[in-house]
Amino acid sequence: MLSETEIETVYRRLSEAMPGRTRNAKGPKGQPDAFRSCISCMLSAQSLDRNTAAATQALFKLAKTPEDMLALDDKAIADAIKPCGLYNNKTKNIRKFCTALLTEHDGAVPSTREGLMSLPGIGRKCADIVMSFTFGKDVIAVDTHVHRVCNRIGLTNAKTADKTAQQLEARSPDWAMADGHFWLIQFGKRVCRARVPKCEICVVSDLCETGPIKREEP
Repeated sequence: MLSETEIETVYRRLSEAMPGRTRNAKGPKGQPDAFRSCISCMLSAQSLDRNTAAATQALFKLAKTPEDMLALDDKAIADAIKPCGLYNNKTKNIRKFCTALLTEHDGAVPSTREGLMSLPGIGRKCADIVMSFTFGKDVIAVDTHVHRVCNRIGLTNAKTADKTAQQLEARSPDWAMADGHFWLIQFGKRVCRARVPKCEICVVSDLCETGPIKREEP
């Protein structure tokens, strides 16, 4: 993995090259409160953004609180969230999540990672996203892009997104925690792409442990 000094350099360069958190950056799928942010995160698992958006819009027309959600039967929830896939399992998780939220937290979504991850259906990624966007905490949420970029460059050497998140939290400088997620995800989408990375314009190619990926001449 990169040294502490090299990690600082990577973040400095990314902070200068990437936009970071923008004014219109919204919580998970643009939801207005912590409860709906958590539900949206749960629905987004293995789902395209457009399908998640369709599912959340349909579901929140029926219910916007844990009490209202539990008043629905399973079929009503499943039918609403069908666009996002895995709707039967997600329906069960939604019901378990709402029940736990009411019985263990009086209906209030906890603002800590430990509290969020104690709820059914909420993993590390979802917890960090809700903490960052909804509660304004300085955490680097790890999605597919961030996981790929960090392990390709050498910021981490983890096989899972959760392990990547743990290593980032331990190795990232404090000043980079607030916008680190945005720099890394923007970098992953614009430059360090999965199939055809643009190594020729990469601002950290000299530090990257993978090194510039050579392409075969046509």
